[in-house]
Order: sequence, then C-alpha cells, then structure tokens
Amino acid sequence: MAKRPRRERGSLNPDDILDGAFELADEVSIDNLSMPMLGKHLDVGVTSIYWYFRKKDDLLSAMADRALREYTYSMPFVEAANWRDTLRNHARTVRETFVNNPILCDLILIRSSLSPKAAQLGAKQTESVVANLIESGFTLEDSVDVYSAVQLHVHGMIVLHRLQEKNRQSEAPSGAYYELFPISSETTPLLAEANTKGLQSGAPTDRNFEYGLECILDHAGRLLEAGRSSGTSPKAKSRNATAVTN
Repeated sequence: MAKRPRRERGSLNPDDILDGAFELADEVSIDNLSMPMLGKHLDVGVTSIYWYFRKKDDLLSAMADRALREYTYSMPFVEAANWRDTLRNHARTVRETFVNNPILCDLILIRSSLSPKAAQLGAKQTESVVANLIESGFTLEDSVDVYSAVQLHVHGMIVLHRLQEKNRQSEAPSGAYYELFPISSETTPLLAEANTKGLQSGAPTDRNFEYGLECILDHAGRLLEAGRSSGTSPKAKSRNATAVTN
C-alpha cells in the first residue's frame, strides 16, 4: 500500500480514523490491531487518536456501528408475497457477506459490541422480517421462531467458518473438531464412504448450509399450512371473522 501523505496538524477526524482502522484491520486483523499501530498507519501521533477514542474497545465499537449500518442497508428484504424465496435469498446473502468480510464477522458476530443506536438498527431489521412473515400468514410465535432458526443457522455457520480460518492462520494451527475425526474404511466405513462423496458431517460447507436452510424453510411451510387449516394464522382469522360477519 502506498504511504499516506503526512497530515496537517488538526486535520484528523473520527471518520478518517475509522477509515484507517478498517484499512489496517484488513491487513493485520481485528485481534492484532493496536492504537500505536493505527497512529503509524495514519502518520499521526497516537494521542491524536486517543482524543476521539479513549481505548481500543471504543474504537472497535465505533467500527462495529459503521459496519452494522452498512451491512443492514445492503441486505435484501424478506417479502410477504414470496416469503420462502426471499427469506432464502436473505439467508444466503447474509452468509456470503460475512464469509467474504472477516472483519464484519469479527466485529458483529464474534466481538458483538454495539452502541444502543446501532443495536436499535438491528432490532428494526428483525422487526421488519417478522412483520412480513406475519403478513404472509404466519402467527407471531411462528414468525419469531422461524426467523430465529434462520438467524441461528446462518450465524452459527458463519462463526464456525471464521473460527476454522483463524485456526488455519494461527502460529500453531489445529483442525476443527470434525477434521480431527479418525475416519477410515476399517473403523468408520460409512463416514469414509461419505467422505469420498464430498460429504463432511458437522462442517460449515455450502452443502450443509443449504440442507439446514431448506429443512427450516420446509418446516416453516408446514407451520404456515397448519395455521391456515386450523384457522390460527392471522389471515385465516381474518377470513373467518369476515365469514361470520357476513
């Protein structure tokens, strides 16, 4: 990276610091980022950074806030008229975004330190998804359960993938638990056969992600149909009320 031009005294502002912090974190990781290192990267005295961010935790929280805002605004909506396809697309996009941006994963999912304003932004996104699922015909309970299951599945797969990458990059790399299984045709013939077909139990692979996601969506579809049949879904209740009134 080309050396930054030396700054004029008093020209530094919080956005400049955050820009530099993201640049540096991309090179050295969130864990290795330090205030003195950032000062050197920005070609300013570290006291200039402490004027705005008193400690590294404050800086990381501000980075997480910015990352969450950008992430939230870029996510595709879940649409009431086509809940299954749009929820699937939402889940896939979240996973792809975090897997391709380790800093985002470390700040939001692993470190998870947000200001009240940023946390409210995340809550509003969840509220929007739940509202659209209810509009699709799910009950409030089923809407929360379905989206919670999707979130846990997606976030769990992302974090497992990130921890796997961190282990591989460490000075003393160690494999993930599912990579340490002693699999052989003699002791575990079924797992050995599965491995030859590219199947890996417990691994955060594309195949396992898609299988788990489809299982959740299939179950959600059954909940929706059961609610419509029993008259407990919001739309079914509305139809029943209309029929009684007429």
